[in-house]
Amino acid sequence: AWISIFLLLPGISEGGKLLVVPMMGSHWLSMQEVVEELSRRGHEVVVLVPEVSWQMETTQAYKVVTYPVRQTLEELDNAFRECVIVYLTKRPFPLNALEVYKVSVKFFDTFLGQCKDLFRSQETLRFLNQSRFDAILTDPFLMCGTILAHRLSLPFVFFMRGFGCNLHFSAPQSPSPLSYVPRLFSFNSDRMTFFQRVENTLISLLELDYCNGLYAEALKLSSEVLQRDLSLTDLVNPAAIWLLRFDFVFEYVRPVMPNMVFVGGINCAKKKPLPK
Repeated sequence: AWISIFLLLPGISEGGKLLVVPMMGSHWLSMQEVVEELSRRGHEVVVLVPEVSWQMETTQAYKVVTYPVRQTLEELDNAFRECVIVYLTKRPFPLNALEVYKVSVKFFDTFLGQCKDLFRSQETLRFLNQSRFDAILTDPFLMCGTILAHRLSLPFVFFMRGFGCNLHFSAPQSPSPLSYVPRLFSFNSDRMTFFQRVENTLISLLELDYCNGLYAEALKLSSEVLQRDLSLTDLVNPAAIWLLRFDFVFEYVRPVMPNMVFVGGINCAKKKPLPK
């Protein structure tokens, strides 16, 4: 499984074969920098994208393999637009969390439809099975690449910002003290009052249910594809490396595991000068 680690280190491996399963939109902007750098270092990189891709430009630096999907670009645009409106609307707790949760489930299910089409494409699956990849680099936002990694029995590396339910810390078994680490949707800082800590604890108790509901369709797809039931933790826990796209300096202090690497700022590689 450590082959995936060697693929990402300079000068250690030669000519590794890497399958990339990205998330579209802004997620791809950061991952693309890594993919191009891996290609420049001599690795054979194949990027798997749907025929109808949303906000995702590719280059000649790597091979792109597409698979057929049934969704239209308009459907994806509408799902994203609805999600943004809810996220930007100010509401008191817990109404804010409930509204964000409902629209997120709808957003996830819409985009997950493309992942379902991937596993319906026998031609694409045949190609992936015959290609003999060494590892998978994926953004687990929709769990598509994660499910595919289990299906192909390949080690996988996560490149991500994080899960809304703290799964990126709980799955690798990183300590997460509730008195000091605020949970998402609490909008607290690391200096909490007693009642804010109670609120933080209540949110943490609901996190797993929140994630299970959010990824219900992904878990159902996982059961169908893998022919066995896996929990969310079972799906993501085997990740060889967690490349976390935020900066440790700007986060609240907390312990992390050795295979968790902070790569914050990598999306700023193509910086532009500020206008005068």
